Amino acid sequence: MRFTRRRLAALATLPLLPCAAAAQGTSGAWPDRPVRLIVGFPAGGPTDFAARILQDPLQQAWGQPLVIENRAGASQVIASELVAKSPPDGYTLLLTASTHTSNHAIYARLPYDTLRDFTPIVLVYASPTVLFVGPNQPWRSVKELVAALKANPGMASSTSGNGTSGHFAVEMFMRKAGVELTPVAYRGAAPALADVVGGRIPLTFSTLAGAITLAREGRLRALAIAGPQRVAALPGVPTLEEEGFGIPDTSPWYGLTGPAGLPEPILRRIATDVLALLQRPDFVRRIEEQGGIAIGEGPEAFAARIRREMAENAEIARAANIRVE
Repeated sequence: MRFTRRRLAALATLPLLPCAAAAQGTSGAWPDRPVRLIVGFPAGGPTDFAARILQDPLQQAWGQPLVIENRAGASQVIASELVAKSPPDGYTLLLTASTHTSNHAIYARLPYDTLRDFTPIVLVYASPTVLFVGPNQPWRSVKELVAALKANPGMASSTSGNGTSGHFAVEMFMRKAGVELTPVAYRGAAPALADVVGGRIPLTFSTLAGAITLAREGRLRALAIAGPQRVAALPGVPTLEEEGFGIPDTSPWYGLTGPAGLPEPILRRIATDVLALLQRPDFVRRIEEQGGIAIGEGPEAFAARIRREMAENAEIARAANIRVE
């Protein structure tokens, strides 16, 4: 799950993709009606932001509305099932978060097959996972927090859902630091963060994209970056590795997938249009302002990432005994 601050891995991919006009011509008049973009988490969270940053420019590129539908629940499983069972005509897409590659490892049964029932289209960007505490909590460093956790085991830590990057991070942090926390799963990042801000939950591991505004306003205090490197959006905040509690990188990412069997011309059209956005400085700036890192991977690279991370997450889930009954 490691990401570098390359501007675009997609630059090498773009020449392999046919131009948008050619792809449209091959697939007929697509799109000739509104396109649905299904989001598996509530409005106001980082996955929802990823959908909305794509909405206007893709509407302009396609000449049709891109209608965002939030179908929150079960760490994206509900939304994923809807898309998996939709016609593969390009009119129902999934704003895919990285829980796509961990749900198979934590749920005893899924109503779809992650590899068989989806068409990977394009990976857009990633965002580091960060350890935050509430503004009124006394801890100013990870070492202080660990000492408090050892003195008071079982403290609650909110997550945006079972199997999310934050859930994986808290489980791995417990093992690394030798402490006991109680993960509390919410239906998305916004309510998980709200209870930390309000003092009802003392800490959380959250994607920076969902928490950066609260951090800038002083309503959350960042103690450490869970990824491999510091981030410019949080100057002075060390990594967990620097603090002596390094864990595998769980940086979440956001991309687009469709149902299995998506026609090749439509697949290439969508990928080409999104990768073209990632060449625009204004679009990349919006991602970076929210603590994101523009990535850009076309269908083949994105599919390979999904397969690789499914294997990695299965190993992590087994080691940390992360299961949802």
